[in-house]
Amino acid sequence: MQQLIYFIKKFRFFLLFLLLEIFAFYFTIQHHSYHKSKFVNSANLISGSFYNKINNITEYLHLKTENQLLIEENTALKNLLEKRVIDFNPVTYMVTDSLLYDQKYEYTTAKIINNNYTKRNNYLTINKGSDNGLDTEMGIINGQGIIGVIKNTSSKYATVLSILNSKSKINVRLKNSTHFGTMIWNGLDYNTTQITDIPRQAVINKGDTIITGGKSSLFPEGIPVGIIKDYDIKNNQYTKINVVLFNDMSALEHVQVVKNLQKIEQLSLEQTTIEQQ
Repeated sequence: MQQLIYFIKKFRFFLLFLLLEIFAFYFTIQHHSYHKSKFVNSANLISGSFYNKINNITEYLHLKTENQLLIEENTALKNLLEKRVIDFNPVTYMVTDSLLYDQKYEYTTAKIINNNYTKRNNYLTINKGSDNGLDTEMGIINGQGIIGVIKNTSSKYATVLSILNSKSKINVRLKNSTHFGTMIWNGLDYNTTQITDIPRQAVINKGDTIITGGKSSLFPEGIPVGIIKDYDIKNNQYTKINVVLFNDMSALEHVQVVKNLQKIEQLSLEQTTIEQQ
């Protein structure tokens, strides 16, 4: 209390001057419309800027929630599209949208909680497991492309064999042709994979898009993978084709699990055919 009294005594003239300035400013604003309008406009500008910054911060803090809602909505739309087909009547030239009951793929959202990409054999972990209907040999994708295949599951989690793994072999093809190949990884650059087994008849160019081939039971056909960076030819054969991935494998978060509802039937039929040879 004594310090407060000492402070007031010491700066009494300055405090009196400040108080008079405030009163003068107040009366000027109140009795002159021009000054009042200027003051209000300035105050609105300052408060508007302040509220805008607060709003930007709030939106940023809610960004993860918004992303989660978007990925779930996208997954729901994919599941809906899997249940529908567009029919074209060549006689009437009419296009109809009809529901089907033989849906082939089903999608489940998940989040990556552990991601390796610097080793030779990389794995990921997602926060969904057998309790959510997940099983081994299910593909993992996101909006940018393929990520890997489920290797093992527990009740609440699953480990994923990343495409950045020496054991990963994914069926892919050129988007502008029907030529297929196998995507592997040489363990060098986590943004670049390689394609083998492309036939010599295939015509490829730098910048060509690579997509999933649909020749396996893991991924639907047409999921984007990346673009051709460069390639080598030896003895009229493609010896090395480098593909820059659309996905940044070091920055993965929300994903979708692809469940092939017709997988068992397909594999069972193929196995029966093999055994009959």
